[in-house]
Amino acid sequence: MSELKPASKRFQDAAKVLSLDTDVRGFAESSRTAEDAAAACGCSVGQIVKSLVFRGAKTGQAVLLLVSGANRVDEAGVAEQIGEPLVRPDAHFVRKATGYAIGGIPPLGHQTPLDTYMDQDLLTHETIWAAAGTPNAVFSTSPTTLRDAARATIIVVR
Repeated sequence: MSELKPASKRFQDAAKVLSLDTDVRGFAESSRTAEDAAAACGCSVGQIVKSLVFRGAKTGQAVLLLVSGANRVDEAGVAEQIGEPLVRPDAHFVRKATGYAIGGIPPLGHQTPLDTYMDQDLLTHETIWAAAGTPNAVFSTSPTTLRDAARATIIVVR
């Protein structure tokens, strides 16, 4: 993609502020699902970062889980680790909290600061791929670089 869409440009600008060097890649086809993104990137599904937003049941605050594309979230198990049950919010809540639409939510650079938790399984890969603001834009990085830039706490999600 020669010209980034506004949401991807906004993400890239936010990443630069955090000193995260991103090379955003765009695709003609959607990379909305982990399987689509893995096929487009030529990597395993486990290397795809799913940015999943939940709402804390007690606080009402947005919580971001960065999850390996190969894993499903055990909501009860995650709730035990973070000290609060999770509720699946609607798309309006997600967009308001992050500034991005579901399917293109990047792991950082959100509208408001989010408590962020990262799937420990992502650390098993040398390179991981995450959404860059739109359903057909991604960037690659190392898991530790992403963890540090997103200020994520490592947890078990499955």
